[in-house]
Amino acid sequence: MENILVKVEDISIQYKSITAVKNLSFDVKHGEIFAIIGPNGAGKTSAVECIEGLRQPTSGEIKVFGMTPHKNRKHIYQKIGIQLQEADYPDKIKVHELCKYYAAFYKNPADWRLVLQQLDLEKRAKTLVKKLSGGEKRKLSILLALLPKPQLLILDELTTGLDPEARRMIWQSLAHIRDSGTSIILVSHYLDEIEYLANRLLYLVDGENKFVGTLKEFRQFAKKQLAEKWNEQYTLEQIYLHLSPKKSNLRLEVLS
Repeated sequence: MENILVKVEDISIQYKSITAVKNLSFDVKHGEIFAIIGPNGAGKTSAVECIEGLRQPTSGEIKVFGMTPHKNRKHIYQKIGIQLQEADYPDKIKVHELCKYYAAFYKNPADWRLVLQQLDLEKRAKTLVKKLSGGEKRKLSILLALLPKPQLLILDELTTGLDPEARRMIWQSLAHIRDSGTSIILVSHYLDEIEYLANRLLYLVDGENKFVGTLKEFRQFAKKQLAEKWNEQYTLEQIYLHLSPKKSNLRLEVLS
């Protein structure tokens, strides 16, 4: 149990007549990157919001560091870092000013100057945040999430809209963070990202757990599901597309 930071047991999340998550169970271990994948509307964000304490499940139980998130957010937020899918910052604030401001929220924050250097943002310290590139803003969001010296880092659609070089740089940073002992929950639609980073993954469809385990185990699961359609050369993205319940019947017609 000491190795488990997050324990989700049989939770369901209901929005009036809609069941967003149904009987979901999984755990997140110390020092791993745990990915959550699935189509839009699968319940990924709802589940993560419950872990963050922003939402309470309709039924079931969640423990983060042995505490109930929505009842103990003040204590939990001293141990977790959250990078939101989108964040708005004041137009006239500089990078170093924003770092100082966020660091003041925590009792024993990380040295933001050191993290700035580790994420290759040191030369941008006196730059207005609004003038940062997309990749630099994503790095800054990671930096802010790292300030509480988190034991658990939650990242939502981390590299959306970034160029391949920026994505790779961020992946390398995350691998280093994971290797230093921080656990990471990663929600992403980029399957190459998951394939590069994740130790284990959760595959959600219509709010239900279709699979949880290592990437190797996911390939074995997919092989059984796809049967004669299986190909050993499939990438994680190709597997995901073949398993998808919402396959498109559209075909691109080339007009000459």
